[in-house]
Amino acid sequence: MAVHYYATGRRKTSVARVRLIPGGKGNITVNGKDADEYFTIDTLRVMIRQPLALVDMADKFDVIVKVNGGGFTGQAGAVRHGIARALQLVDPELRAPLKKAGMLTRDPRMKERKKYGLKGARRAPQFSKR
Repeated sequence: MAVHYYATGRRKTSVARVRLIPGGKGNITVNGKDADEYFTIDTLRVMIRQPLALVDMADKFDVIVKVNGGGFTGQAGAVRHGIARALQLVDPELRAPLKKAGMLTRDPRMKERKKYGLKGARRAPQFSKR
């Protein structure tokens, strides 16, 4: 049995569990669907293939992803992060170009929680003098 490379990618509230299978043809499957079927927006399709294209391994691996939480953009970012982390496990020398491209950095931005006494995270009730 071939070695599989597992990694987890995260962005906002999305979590992607990525499995790289060596010797593949470059197929990317997300939640049981083809990636192009799952991500309908072209920019997201390009985004998830960035790490593989950067290190010229787009047709050397099949990628199987299970992703949940968040919206489509957050999920695509999580998939990209997971693929980059899995590639780093394949060959530690790939870390430098992936890091330079910013694909190994987890995007920590999240929605700020609503606070009591306010209408939103920071939005205060309208001020009235009387």
